[in-house]
Amino acid sequence: MSTVPSRVLRFHEIGEPLEVLREERIEIADPPGGTVRVRVVATGLNPADWELCRGFMPGALPRGIGYDVAGVVEAVGDGVDPEAVRIDDVVFGTADFLRQPSAGAADVVLVNNWSHVPAGLDPVRAATLPMVVQTAAWTLEVMELKPGATLLVHGAGGMVGYAAVQIALKRGVRVVATAGPTFTADLEGFGARVTGYGDGMVDRVRALTKGADVDLVLDTPRPSPGTLPDLIALAGGDPRRVVTISNHAEARALGARVNIDELRPGRTPLTVLLAEYASLAARGTFRLPIAKTYPFEQWRDAVRLSLSGNPHGKVVLLPGREEPSA
Repeated sequence: MSTVPSRVLRFHEIGEPLEVLREERIEIADPPGGTVRVRVVATGLNPADWELCRGFMPGALPRGIGYDVAGVVEAVGDGVDPEAVRIDDVVFGTADFLRQPSAGAADVVLVNNWSHVPAGLDPVRAATLPMVVQTAAWTLEVMELKPGATLLVHGAGGMVGYAAVQIALKRGVRVVATAGPTFTADLEGFGARVTGYGDGMVDRVRALTKGADVDLVLDTPRPSPGTLPDLIALAGGDPRRVVTISNHAEARALGARVNIDELRPGRTPLTVLLAEYASLAARGTFRLPIAKTYPFEQWRDAVRLSLSGNPHGKVVLLPGREEPSA
């Protein structure tokens, strides 16, 4: 078995990301069956990366960060259809966390779900898609949205909420969204009715719905204790009509739903979602904003921006780049 050297970001102990993450050089093995090895062009960072550092979904250590990647295939594992992917193809997808002690924040990564980057889509933009699309699309499937229903997306200025607004609207759902001013114009342009967070939010939402309850609520911000009772009230007082991606403990205590508790087999395959939303993004009919890109060497700045809680878009690492770009 051959190996290739790679810089990686990973942690050897649980703790705050900037305290436990290390830049290291390791050897990446040939891809095992069903995977490809990719020379990374871009890695999209997500809030889930920092929760992994803090102990969410514990696994063997050391462990890497960076679920979302785009890059160039340099080796193909056994069992992969040679007609489906070849050396030098440009692909994007998800890092295989289980079979490597590193992940997508690296020069080289093993990828276990992928799709080709279509013509017209920059690989950097492709690298923003996997986790956000997977979370938004699968959660909306769990909610069993019907055309004509009214959905409240709380936290639509975050990327999962931003994606969920677009996906729900494409399915014929009426969308009300809460968001800060940065992306209000975007969300209204997609077709959502938008109001701000904070005091008076319940009354403002009811003004947009002419006093009616919403049918379903998708709660997407980072953990924000104390917000769920208002969201339950807007759903007619029924906690089962509220699904959260982040406020897990509070939701379970109040009888609301947690997306990861219900994400069982039977959802649309991730490879299908990747191909679908990459195609839409290439045509300009689905998009996620990029807050800032950073060369690998400036990973600490990238982590700080993502940890700020309000980066205004996706934060992306670009291995091999020497200067950051906006």
